[in-house]
Amino acid sequence: MLSLALIYAFRMLGLFMILPVFSLYAADYEGATPLLVGLAIGIYGLTQALFQLPFGFLSDRVGRKRMIIIGLLLFTAGSVVAAMADSILGVVVGRGLQGMGAIAAVVMALAADLTREQMRLRIMAVIGMSIGVAFMVSMVIGPVLAASVGISGIFWITAGLAVSSMLLVLFLTPTPVEESFHRDAQVSVGDISRVVTNLELLRLDFGVFILHMTLAATFVIFPLIMRDQLQLAVDQHWKTYLPVFVISVVLMVPLIINAERNRRLKSMFLVGIALVFLAEAGLFLFDQYLPLFIALVVFFAGFNFLEATLPSLVAKIAPPDLKGTAMGIFSAAQFFGAFCGGVLGGSVLADADLQSAFLTLAGLPLAWLAVALSMTQPKALVSRVVSLRDLDDSALSVFKDQVHALPGVKEVSIYVEDRVAYLKVDKRDFDDRSLERLMS
Repeated sequence: MLSLALIYAFRMLGLFMILPVFSLYAADYEGATPLLVGLAIGIYGLTQALFQLPFGFLSDRVGRKRMIIIGLLLFTAGSVVAAMADSILGVVVGRGLQGMGAIAAVVMALAADLTREQMRLRIMAVIGMSIGVAFMVSMVIGPVLAASVGISGIFWITAGLAVSSMLLVLFLTPTPVEESFHRDAQVSVGDISRVVTNLELLRLDFGVFILHMTLAATFVIFPLIMRDQLQLAVDQHWKTYLPVFVISVVLMVPLIINAERNRRLKSMFLVGIALVFLAEAGLFLFDQYLPLFIALVVFFAGFNFLEATLPSLVAKIAPPDLKGTAMGIFSAAQFFGAFCGGVLGGSVLADADLQSAFLTLAGLPLAWLAVALSMTQPKALVSRVVSLRDLDDSALSVFKDQVHALPGVKEVSIYVEDRVAYLKVDKRDFDDRSLERLMS
């Protein structure tokens, strides 16, 4: 768990440290235009969206750790290319190479290989938390590093983090005794059509696309507001981002409590989208530090809540045996949104003044809100994965007959060939001990 979480975190740090600073230094690169600056920020999302599924498929055939090493070598090569680049096109190529090292799905598959079914959700949650922490840390330390070592220095640090990740894979991450396909953690090609025809899942895919499009576009523009309009030195930007993240996390907690404990998922979800819209409107309307600071807090309160809630909603809505496929398509939409956001941010920056650009960006969450209004209230269900490897045929038959009758069990999918059962349960009514008694 520790090694895989660190691999994920190091990679996210490398990808996002330039987000709050690149547009500030882009003029130093030959051939820089606003559109190419946005492309340099977002191109990793395109290549990552294109390569994550092939990497996952290849890992089933040539091995998880081998594909992770190959992905990290590509990521390292991209970082070196970007660090040595004198032109904006060189940075674009380097960032594209970084994204080609699309190991996210492979790391999740390796986590599934190395953990018991009962522990898998906990491991995935820890890895997910490491991603969130890495993102917030990158936004704070990016401006400090840019001021001291420059953008090329950040790319060299990123290369060093990738090399450190390779050492973790080789010397700390265990090698699984057996690598097998996990429907709750990997994409099943044959089931993609079942996922893309599910309207509720498509709404969530559209939502994460818009969320990351808005994030990338905002941070093509906002660092320039900080420097040119508010007259803040780059090495002082962290003093804004750090309290913004602290306050936004505090504000996020009651949203999560309301959504989960009080079963108000849809209403809190809509509130989160509305917060992102209000933040973009605030960035358009105000030009003084305090209201812009408040707008940024509101943005990240909504963003962090939605970033945590969207994968949870995918898991709740997707059939239990399609969770891996649904999450794979969801991740591809997320990465593609980051690419489109970079391009959009560069485009509006070229055609409008800094402040007016946020008016265009405010339309993104507004469109999402219109789509989300018709979503159905998600059921408060959680997943359980049950290994059936220890059951003989007669015991398996008894399990199939009786698992449906357990209190709180709402959906069951059993794959005899995989010796695995996937359950959706209502955690208020379900008792894990009842499942343990049935298994024994």
